[in-house]
Amino acid sequence: VPPGPTRPAPPLLARQDEREQLVRLLARGRSVRLTGPGGSGRTRLLDIVADDCADLAPDGVVRLNGLGRSVDDLLQDLFHAVYSAPLHRPERDELLACVREIGAVVVVDDLEAGGTALDALLDACPECAFLFGATPAVPAPSAESGVEEVTLSGLDRAAGLDLLGHVVGRRLTEDESNWAGDLWFESEGLPLRFVQAGALLRQRDRLRAGAGAVDEFGVFEDARPDDVPPEAAADADEVPLPALGE
Repeated sequence: VPPGPTRPAPPLLARQDEREQLVRLLARGRSVRLTGPGGSGRTRLLDIVADDCADLAPDGVVRLNGLGRSVDDLLQDLFHAVYSAPLHRPERDELLACVREIGAVVVVDDLEAGGTALDALLDACPECAFLFGATPAVPAPSAESGVEEVTLSGLDRAAGLDLLGHVVGRRLTEDESNWAGDLWFESEGLPLRFVQAGALLRQRDRLRAGAGAVDEFGVFEDARPDDVPPEAAADADEVPLPALGE
């Protein structure tokens, strides 16, 4: 069976202040660490800020992944991202001389380095502005590093419900809104939990709605949130809302 149409990515909600702050710091040549737990939307925000910064530096934006990578690994990754030398692994002196000339916004998600190790990365690349993404468990940059800190908190209740409505593709019923309020409290507003909850509600809609309802209301089409009235789902056979632990 061929796959259905790809659903658009959910919107970035309640993160505009952080987005503008990150772009502003990077435009001034500052390095910054975006800290947030898994599911906080950290990677999505990094991707959007990277696009915003596409024209800031002569070597553009370089995206690296720090998962399981040491500082030396990241320097090699940066070298190969900028220079066309696929079969060459430079020795340390050559590597440091090359990366010293790179002028880029370097986005490193899932960073695992902190403290003096991070200082070494920054010192090796004086013409780069780094945007790091890390969990709170990763050691902080040293006080001498000059790295700015931006922390992602959970969404507020209204933004969480708005995100859930976008993911489901229709307005929420009153029961669903109350359920989502409990989810917000239980999840501390983590966006990923609302995206997952939206997938469960779409699955619930499939169980509740017959083929006729799909054809008539476009429940599973790439519809805007207001295209499907909540009364349409309410008229179908009742299916319990998912337990919050699911």
